[in-house]
Amino acid sequence: MAIPILKNWQNYFSEEPNEGLGSSYERIILNNKLREIIKKYKCETLLEVPIFGFTGITGINSIAVAKSGISATLIDNDKQRLEMVRSVWKNCGLKTNFYFQENFQKLNFEDNCFDISWNFSALWFVNSLEIFLKELTRVTKKVIWICVPNRFGFGYISQKYISGNELKKELKEDNIVPKNIIKEMKNLNWKLVERNYIDCPPWPDIGMNKREFLKIFHLDFLLKLKREKNEEKLCILDYYTNKDSDFSNRMMKYYWFEKIAPNFIKFFCAHHKYMIFTKT
Repeated sequence: MAIPILKNWQNYFSEEPNEGLGSSYERIILNNKLREIIKKYKCETLLEVPIFGFTGITGINSIAVAKSGISATLIDNDKQRLEMVRSVWKNCGLKTNFYFQENFQKLNFEDNCFDISWNFSALWFVNSLEIFLKELTRVTKKVIWICVPNRFGFGYISQKYISGNELKKELKEDNIVPKNIIKEMKNLNWKLVERNYIDCPPWPDIGMNKREFLKIFHLDFLLKLKREKNEEKLCILDYYTNKDSDFSNRMMKYYWFEKIAPNFIKFFCAHHKYMIFTKT
């Protein structure tokens, strides 16, 4: 969760994008889980909607599976952003289906058009959770994967405190409450087959540059004491374009914490939760 991205998302579409370590790790973890789901349920077609969440460059979370042959469709409600996303995919040598919709209450596709539909940290941009999930149900044949921020995590709570009324003003927090999602999906005859924490590296989800974060709490002197040099710029796009083949391995070095931490630790430390639904 990173409230500032609501206003500065364009900055990530620069010639030298820098998503930072947190988002870079997050991307690899999502890639691995999405591949696992697609393999398990034998999916060939994918819909990601909405694509705008709270992670660096918008609209690239499905690139990894598209590179392996999955037919992907992406929907956004901002024309400028959608064109910028299209450009990123083109630079990665990939073609996909991009659609603009002012809202997500009606998905202009036939019934059972996609094997899998999913979104990441994006449901709080949907006007009506009930109507959106009903539409997602209609166009999805096999499986729906939904990821939401962990509202009990240290990062979420701290950013909610920092953002004040901005979160309530800009976002629909009720849409990311798991019990609300599960209830609606159950009413739509979907079975919850898996739920868990995801994206739990050994650092909090501060959602912004650590210098800026520490400055809010008047702790930026800690970085001065360490005499930090310029941090390495990190972005998964070099990995997607085969310029940085070791990127995934470097990120997975931090997976040890997510692998061994018990759920009572992840309750406070995990950055996100996920739910997987299949048709009953």
